[in-house]
Amino acid sequence: MATSDKRKQSLYFPETMLKEIQQEAARQDRSLSWIVQKAWQMARADIARFPSVNDPSHGEDSDDEA
Repeated sequence: MATSDKRKQSLYFPETMLKEIQQEAARQDRSLSWIVQKAWQMARADIARFPSVNDPSHGEDSDDEA
């Protein structure tokens, strides 16, 4: 049986987002950790497609640098 590597980490969420996560955790009778882990597993492929801030082409088409 594989052992689980459990590491304590503090994460900070905007208050409204945290309340939504807490409500969903209560609805599913799950922990906050479980909800966040499942959300990450579902979203990681999409997040991996975001450009890196270190990407030389990052922001080329952005109006933010004006």
